[in-house]
Amino acid sequence: MTTTAASKQAMGRYGEAIAERHLTAQGLVVLERNWHCTEGEIDLVLREGDTLVICEVKTRSDDAFGTPQQAVTQAKLDRLHRLAERWITARGLRPAEVRVDLVAVHRPRRGAARVEHVRGLS
Repeated sequence: MTTTAASKQAMGRYGEAIAERHLTAQGLVVLERNWHCTEGEIDLVLREGDTLVICEVKTRSDDAFGTPQQAVTQAKLDRLHRLAERWITARGLRPAEVRVDLVAVHRPRRGAARVEHVRGLS
């Protein structure tokens, strides 16, 4: 069975919804979802106290193509930092701190999704 673009998009939307619920339950406040610019996209922009959190969401049904953590390469992390600066500049903000997080959503064939929140990727 081949994975279609539509099913990949549906899986991504599912993971982002799960991640958002998880993060808001932890007290983070969503500022924006799926922010785009010419350089790319930020899945979730949140605030935790005085910290601006740029969150990458990776959703997997299995690890056949690597874990969600392995999908965030140094190049991807560098791009997320650049996107954070673009978002901050576009909003005219001066956050006390900026952090890049990963939320890995593991969607099994049966049962509830498993969520792993990795704070402060570097």
